[in-house]
Amino acid sequence: MDGARRVLIAADKFKGSLTAVEVAQRVTAGLRRVAPDVEVAALPVADGGDGTVAAALAAGFERREARVAGPLGDEVVAAFALRDGTAVVEMAEASGLQRLPAGVFAPLTASTYGSGELLRAALDAGARTIVFGVGGSATTDGGAGMLSALGARFLDRDGAPVPPGGGGLAEVVSADLSGLDPRLGGVELVLASDVDNPLTGPKGAPAVYGPQKGASPDDVAALDAALGRFVKVLEGTGLGDRAAEYALAPGAGAAGGIGYGALLLGARFRAGIEVMLDVLGFGVALERTDLVITGEGSLDEQTLHGKAPAGVAAAARAAGKEVVAVCGRLALAPEALGRAGIRRAYPLTDVEPDVGKCIADAGPILERVGERIGRDFLG
Repeated sequence: MDGARRVLIAADKFKGSLTAVEVAQRVTAGLRRVAPDVEVAALPVADGGDGTVAAALAAGFERREARVAGPLGDEVVAAFALRDGTAVVEMAEASGLQRLPAGVFAPLTASTYGSGELLRAALDAGARTIVFGVGGSATTDGGAGMLSALGARFLDRDGAPVPPGGGGLAEVVSADLSGLDPRLGGVELVLASDVDNPLTGPKGAPAVYGPQKGASPDDVAALDAALGRFVKVLEGTGLGDRAAEYALAPGAGAAGGIGYGALLLGARFRAGIEVMLDVLGFGVALERTDLVITGEGSLDEQTLHGKAPAGVAAAARAAGKEVVAVCGRLALAPEALGRAGIRRAYPLTDVEPDVGKCIADAGPILERVGERIGRDFLG
């Protein structure tokens, strides 16, 4: 749509280079060099992973903080977002890889206990709906740590709590969920994720995502067996067959299996970007828009499977809006982009072929990309 005068920038972060807010700022600066009077609205988006709370805050949610346990048990200050009884909680704030020291991994011992404390903080703040964004985790404990923080008990043969982390679940012999925070029964809990893996098996959390968290092949096997044991023990509680059914459900394997723990709490699984577009008010913003600009660091095959740009493009196309994308790297053919509802993609590498420079100078280069979009669509 040449001559568009109202632009909505709904892009995710360029991981390692720019936040979603910075992406919007840089694209806006480039657009306005070409069309100074263009009306630009920014709605930074996220798909449930790291950056989800930041997107909510940019949309006007209130920032709240809580002191919780990090993945290794040390105290960290984690943020969540709150507006009108809806809390946006990001597990990576408490239990993400970002909370580990540089170069340190703990695939067998990292715990989601702090994520449970963060959910409890949202309950304390009066949340009636909790959007639980999961992704970027340092953990593979099936959500056992999170459940423990909310009142569950997982014991070994001596009646002592099992050690933290997925590795500790190899010792679990009994589970008691009767002490779970009763307030959980009165809230709507939404599991927001772009991952639909089951808990265990060849496509499960340890096998697919464990290596990214430092797990060796032996660690992966140990974690898969420990999570399988966890499910068996839970079958012996009042959950019965549902324990195994939840383990196979889409999203159970998200973020090291914290999705499984969330399903045990009664969470409803939804694609993270769909949830966030609803929460952020994307539909209302879309009504006043001629052109939508979305994007993320790398547009590739993963983008097409639930990542933010694909969700934005699908919603915009359904509303009859034109969509283009910005990215650091483009690995999709024009035909694939078209099927996703994206008319054209503008990678940084078209402006600066040196990938290292694109990463180091992403902001100024993205402004030049914004100028190109302005010349193509705002003339």
